[in-house]
Amino acid sequence: MNFKHFALTTVATFGLLNVMAQKNKTIVVNTSKVTAQVQPEMWGVFFEDINMGADGGIYAELIKNRSFEFYKPLMGWTTQGSKMKEGDFLVLNRQESHANNPRFLRVNSTAAKRGDLGMVNEGFRGIGVKKGLKYDFSVLYRQAAAGVKLHVELIDSTGRVLGSGTLNPETAGNQWTSQSVSFTANETVEKAKFNLWFEGAGKIDLDMISLFPGDTWKNRKGGLRGDMVQMLADMKPGFVRFPGGCIVEGHDLSVRYQWKKTIGPVESRELIVNRWNSEFAHRPAPDYYQTFGLGFYEYFQLSEDIGAAPLPILNCGMACQFNTGEVVPLEDLDPYIQDALDLIEFANGDSNTPWGKVRTDMGHPAPFNLTMLGVGNENWGPQYLERLALFTKAIKSKYPEIKLVNSSGTDPDGERFDLLNTSLRKMKADIIDEHYYRSPEWFLSNANRYDNYDRNGSKVFAGEYAAQSVAIAKPTNKNNWECAISEAAFLTGLERNAGVVHMASYAPLFAQADGWQWTPDMIWVDNLNIYGTPNYYVQKLYSLNKGTDVVSILGDNKIISGQDSIYASAVIDRKTNEVIIKVINASSVEKSRNVVVKGAKKLAANGTLTLLQNQNLKAENSFENAINISPKEQPLAVKGNNVSLSLAPYSFSVVRIGMK
Repeated sequence: MNFKHFALTTVATFGLLNVMAQKNKTIVVNTSKVTAQVQPEMWGVFFEDINMGADGGIYAELIKNRSFEFYKPLMGWTTQGSKMKEGDFLVLNRQESHANNPRFLRVNSTAAKRGDLGMVNEGFRGIGVKKGLKYDFSVLYRQAAAGVKLHVELIDSTGRVLGSGTLNPETAGNQWTSQSVSFTANETVEKAKFNLWFEGAGKIDLDMISLFPGDTWKNRKGGLRGDMVQMLADMKPGFVRFPGGCIVEGHDLSVRYQWKKTIGPVESRELIVNRWNSEFAHRPAPDYYQTFGLGFYEYFQLSEDIGAAPLPILNCGMACQFNTGEVVPLEDLDPYIQDALDLIEFANGDSNTPWGKVRTDMGHPAPFNLTMLGVGNENWGPQYLERLALFTKAIKSKYPEIKLVNSSGTDPDGERFDLLNTSLRKMKADIIDEHYYRSPEWFLSNANRYDNYDRNGSKVFAGEYAAQSVAIAKPTNKNNWECAISEAAFLTGLERNAGVVHMASYAPLFAQADGWQWTPDMIWVDNLNIYGTPNYYVQKLYSLNKGTDVVSILGDNKIISGQDSIYASAVIDRKTNEVIIKVINASSVEKSRNVVVKGAKKLAANGTLTLLQNQNLKAENSFENAINISPKEQPLAVKGNNVSLSLAPYSFSVVRIGMK
């Protein structure tokens, strides 16, 4: 026999057998074999004011340093004018009488017309302006006698006016007065500036110089950026974890997050420096502060708006252990514990309670229905366990129904994790918060991480996860498809083990294109635009296809977790009476699977297939191509109780089929 002909024939035969083997491989879903219930909170979002996520991000204020409280009082502002002279602008400090907001600006005007004396504000890396949109300007002022008129305007880089308004303060005396004016923009510009011109003779004191777009979420005055909230609402998240993250801890305890300082009138909330302003040498941000216009009341309100459970995290008497490691002595911990007790009352107490009345007076008489509370963010060591024990005793004594989320440290393994995981389980912790910033390979190989966890022990919160394309905290990390598909595979293991894993969220959530410190991030924004990364669409697909009960899904009578590069999980949704199957093909070749659904009397003749796929693992989304990698839905034929699936290379498929 011709050896070459034999070899070619053999190769062809093996190729045919391989194709036939692929076509004959079967996935069996048994809808009558429920293995766990899916918590309503299962897939949520984690918010932290990093990457200009709040000020300059979701908090829609357009003026930077509106109350002159940055460490350089005029940071963000530049004085200007043809008639400007020494002493026309003075920053005064009233620390003794207004400790939370001590500074204000005194203007001594002798301006005859616009252009003689004024100030310009640069915004947060510029100001996004939209043609036809209304802009609302407001200011707190005080003057002995009327006489100074304010001209407000938005300008482009050439100085061309994009929209303007005039405000004529009329109230005189020693009381601070609020006044506002609105105007409409005539052009769209990504990086505009704000001008404030003075006209007339006299002295006027100014504070809280503010400008908001008219398209805030739910059109709330002084509210949140609508498109950013909409991206969250579209996910239908089960929870919102806030306010972080390492900002809960602070570099040291003096700049820790204190929720009581973030509620009440906005002008009375005490600004502090953001702990991310100097953390990374590659992205210094000396102008990064927390004004707390987005405070705990607004976080609760946001959670309620998008139908998510609130999950606040509180400082446990420990500063960031990567920075100072400062701790409060155990004998001085009571005020921290009281803050936790008071927060529960603020969220759930009726109007007759002290903190319930504060919430009511802010405009929300109904409770926020808080059920979970985190004690400490990413703390570790015996010092954390000591403080946690005191918090737990006090909170459980007064509010036994509140589930407490406890930290397992910074990593999903190692000495820190082992100490905390073992100790917390002995303490019968409600929920243990595990974090994973690891390579895509780690996520693929750990999809079975929870298969052997104790079903009767403490539950897990996958509180921060994100595949790192280069290495942890590297500025060159990318939100590429390789990272996203590895996360999709890992999430099959979380879903399959919903009896252990109660919640999960990607981190960080937002990043401003010109103001970020950390990558990768789930959603990117600039002053006008927004896009979701492939990672966003992965978690969104899990959240929108959450179901109510986990059911058995097997291949060759085994859990499908990496064999032949296939990962799978399945749930049923008792509300819609559907079976939902998620399958990831993490390989570079197409694979065929015959899916057999058992347990249902009859399946609908047609289902739907939602596909997230790209053959280039380095592919990303961008402002220019926001939906480069995004879900595509198509009909799917069902024959009896069988479905034929062609799993494209590097793909995440979601199948929904009605059960009759």
